Amino acid sequence: MTAENEPALGRRNYEQFARRYAEAVPTKPHNAYYDRPAVLALLPELRGKRVLDAGCGPGIYAEELVNRGASVVAVDVTPEFVAMTRGRLGERATVLEADLEQPLDFARDAEFDVVVCPLVLDYIEDWQPTLGEFHRILKPGGVFAFSQGHPWNDWQLASARGLVSGTYFDTERYTMEWHGFGEPYPRITAFRRPLEAMINPVIDAGFQIERIVEPRPTEEFRAVDPERYERLMREPGFIGVRAVKL
Repeated sequence: MTAENEPALGRRNYEQFARRYAEAVPTKPHNAYYDRPAVLALLPELRGKRVLDAGCGPGIYAEELVNRGASVVAVDVTPEFVAMTRGRLGERATVLEADLEQPLDFARDAEFDVVVCPLVLDYIEDWQPTLGEFHRILKPGGVFAFSQGHPWNDWQLASARGLVSGTYFDTERYTMEWHGFGEPYPRITAFRRPLEAMINPVIDAGFQIERIVEPRPTEEFRAVDPERYERLMREPGFIGVRAVKL
């Protein structure tokens, strides 16, 4: 949980390099040719649906959701991302600054058909309040789809670099440099957790898990970065989940 008067972890992470991130992710292979195809494939038909893009970043997902016919509310904790998404979508979506670790006071009970939350929950230590809010604002039968770092890959990476001291079964905070967005390299802090600490909170919040995907990179990924393509065809980098409100 974020300390009182301290900016949310996601904001502290991304305000270091928000503009560089926004410039890269439309075509950066791990985002464009790995995460987004997997998460979008988890979503139902969106035309006429009300969708919350929870952690919208610079608005790439939000734009796709709007283009698929959804009525979109996009939120992010980083003010620069909020401004970017508003600039990208104008009046086509409602874009708000909001912290997912706080009550989602802008949303009514059972207001949304879908909540999509890609690569965001890694920055939240205690998922239960956030997932409880997602459950509250979804209609019965509503879909919650999210992605995050694969628990086994996160453990191997953080452990090999000496960034964590516990076992795979612990939930731990760690910080590492990201080298994929140019210099100065941002130092990103996140939480790694075992699979059970990812799945059980979703169930405890009142969702039924329908599908889990360990994505494979697309052919576009292979064309851009064949070495990482081969690695991701052998071992997982991200994981995606589709759950339904009971």
